[in-house]
Amino acid sequence: MTSTSVSSAPVVTEDPSEAGHLPRGPRRRGVRSVVTSRGLLAVVLAAIPLGALLLAWHLLTEYQVVWWLRFDKIPGPAEVYSTLTTQLSSGPFYNDLLVSLRRILLGFSIAAVGGVAIGAMIGRSRLASALLRPLIEVFRPIPAIALVPLAILLFPDGEQGIVFITFFAAFFPVTVSTIHAMHALPPVWEDAARTLGAGRMSILRYVVLPGAMPGIFSGLSVAMGVAWICVISAEMISGQFGIGYYTWQSYGLLDYAGVVVGMVSIGLLGWSTAWLVERLGRRVNRWLPRAAS
Repeated sequence: MTSTSVSSAPVVTEDPSEAGHLPRGPRRRGVRSVVTSRGLLAVVLAAIPLGALLLAWHLLTEYQVVWWLRFDKIPGPAEVYSTLTTQLSSGPFYNDLLVSLRRILLGFSIAAVGGVAIGAMIGRSRLASALLRPLIEVFRPIPAIALVPLAILLFPDGEQGIVFITFFAAFFPVTVSTIHAMHALPPVWEDAARTLGAGRMSILRYVVLPGAMPGIFSGLSVAMGVAWICVISAEMISGQFGIGYYTWQSYGLLDYAGVVVGMVSIGLLGWSTAWLVERLGRRVNRWLPRAAS
């Protein structure tokens, strides 16, 4: 009997991209070009309404239109741009921007952590809901700006009072959105995890919190806008620094171009922080189909 020996050789799997079927280089360049074209289209679409607004602003102030609204005393874009360039070359303006940004980030961060924690407790525990939900509903309708006199009395430092008002304004949107996100979770998710042997903490960590994150970040986005409104109002009333204080001081000095510079700065800061929250939300919720795309 003759035995045939078969030599063992490594099996080489041919990569389609290397075989010429799907060229790797052109494919990557094609994807990159599509992404670049979409980015340029988004920039163009965003520039159209902004350009139209600037043009309307220039025409209304240039011809001093007085009709339902009065534009004869409103500074034009050229005057505002001149004031902005002057402020950008001065240190105090940057200090006001950084002070407002620091207050927002500190108050919003405390509100985000506390709001998610308390909202998860209320949404997951009947006892916590019975104890804390009435307290939340009593304080939630109170405008944060109405607490400025109380903050002045409570805190020895105005900085702490403004951070407290920012926290108060952002806390309730985060808490309420977290509660509703917990209630909206399908019960079958937890049942499936228990069937697979998951414990209570594992379900909370790997099922409940990831599933509630889309709703939580909706509340965080709303809370960021509300926090900016209240911190600017608090700076106008009781602040000594900050972009809100700068805007109000410019109005007191009849520097209307400075008022518009402050408004534009507030809008850009709010836009930037909202974009950061949105990007963080997409990263955390990357398991969602739309977030992944």
